[in-house]
Amino acid sequence: MVSEERRSFPRIRDEGLALRLNAGDFDTITHTLNLSVSGVYCKVTKEIPLMSRVKLVLMLSGDEKAAKGMEVDGVVVREHPVIIDGVTKHYDVAIFFDSLSPKAKEMISDYISKNKKD
Repeated sequence: MVSEERRSFPRIRDEGLALRLNAGDFDTITHTLNLSVSGVYCKVTKEIPLMSRVKLVLMLSGDEKAAKGMEVDGVVVREHPVIIDGVTKHYDVAIFFDSLSPKAKEMISDYISKNKKD
């Protein structure tokens, strides 16, 4: 049985993009697990409640225009702890981009197109 992709935008697995995440009193540097024009999936060391507003700086490698980082606002739509041997090691967090500019959408889309593995 073949499953259909339900996402509106292509998503790539990419664990190499640096990401700065600010959620109020929590500020950290991490990396992406996957990325699409609609959002990002990453891991952090602290639980961030659902529907929390966050500010991100996404470093799209290989793009000179984005070398300083692209600022993006988002909302935490999913999070879960990763527990190993009874200890929470980190939290996997899905963040929805709720207000991307057309230019930011284009930059992310171009990055995904260039790095998508068929």
